[in-house]
Amino acid sequence: MRAWRRKALGALGVLLLAGCSSGAPQASSPSAGTPAGLSEVTVQVPDDLGAAPFDEPRKALVPKGWTMSVFARVPKPRLAVWAPDGELLVSVPSTGQVIRVQPTGGGPQLQVLIDGMHQPHGLAFAGSTLYVAESDQIDAFDYVDQKALRPRTVAGNLPDARSPELGGAYAHALKSVAVGPDGAVYFSIGSTGNVSAADRTATPPRATIMRVPPGGGPYAPFATGVRNGTGLAVAPDGAVWTAVNNRDNVEVPDPGPSYGKVVPDYVNDHPPESVAKLTPGRELGWPYCNPDGGPANLRLIRDVQDNPDGTKLDCAALPPIEQSLGAHSAPLGMSFVDGALPEPYAHGALVGVHGSWNRQPPRAPEVSFFPYANGQLGNQQTLVGGFQAADGSRWGRPVDAVVGPDGAVYVTDDAADAIYRVAPPGK
Repeated sequence: MRAWRRKALGALGVLLLAGCSSGAPQASSPSAGTPAGLSEVTVQVPDDLGAAPFDEPRKALVPKGWTMSVFARVPKPRLAVWAPDGELLVSVPSTGQVIRVQPTGGGPQLQVLIDGMHQPHGLAFAGSTLYVAESDQIDAFDYVDQKALRPRTVAGNLPDARSPELGGAYAHALKSVAVGPDGAVYFSIGSTGNVSAADRTATPPRATIMRVPPGGGPYAPFATGVRNGTGLAVAPDGAVWTAVNNRDNVEVPDPGPSYGKVVPDYVNDHPPESVAKLTPGRELGWPYCNPDGGPANLRLIRDVQDNPDGTKLDCAALPPIEQSLGAHSAPLGMSFVDGALPEPYAHGALVGVHGSWNRQPPRAPEVSFFPYANGQLGNQQTLVGGFQAADGSRWGRPVDAVVGPDGAVYVTDDAADAIYRVAPPGK
């Protein structure tokens, strides 16, 4: 029996947040150039939440007239979801916890909802049922009276770094979860690394989005060739979308002296990160095909390292990728907005962009917004930025962004150990 199942899940222990990590990269102001419609603001910080990086003023970019404040300090918060009772739940894979953030007049109160899990990451609600994606299984709980009760396994035996055949090496063990309007459960299984064709034939196959049918049953691939679909969300029309971290160190595919070589200038902008609408059996190509072009309707071209003669997969026959972000943006959390924010942000997708880890110059972290209409996403816009200075240093890295019942956007940041409240005028 799992350790967390031996605990009284309803007995909420107080999370001790004193001494938040002070190791976040330091930067004091946004880089030059402000996207249209945004303005620079000073992040508001309550006196008791002023540990680094907020021990000095921090500037951010938000829509004109909006404000940004530190809502809570949580060590390394990742994905978030609003519970039916109006409380914010946040996953903390590094401690094996799901945290409950209770808004109160005197500031948010933080308590442990579930403890002892294996790298919990994705969170989703279907009515009063809470779904949690651990690294090795997908769980469901009854969420009643601020307690997570009656745990059961929706999908088990998922690969992570403890899987014997992987020998402790798994770059994308964290998983995400979403629930469709019919009750089907979708979850991501990331690739073991940058390029590994063996992931496609593993049991279960990795680099996939899996589906559990309504009412339960064996899970099966819903979409394949999805290198690391951490961004996973259901649109207002019920369609499943994923934001994908694509490969690194791609070889130049164009004929010429650089063909088949890893050229930093080419790698900097290739391949773009995918934002794709999923249909049953959709193939996104990894590691044999890479998206190219953009920002919308990206064609797929062969990967000359893994598909040199095009026989592994016919990339030209695959449908184009609907949307994209810049290469190495590292999209993580994804959620949809359906009328809860003022125009022009009333309908769209929010994506937490973590920023590149090795690109030069670094791809900046931000919260991106993709307008949504008629079942499709428009081009990427910046909703919240300014986390990276002109020299590439950063004071924060957003992970997820979700709209709260109060009409504000709540953003998790695992570098600054913070949750932000980004509020439209009057909110």
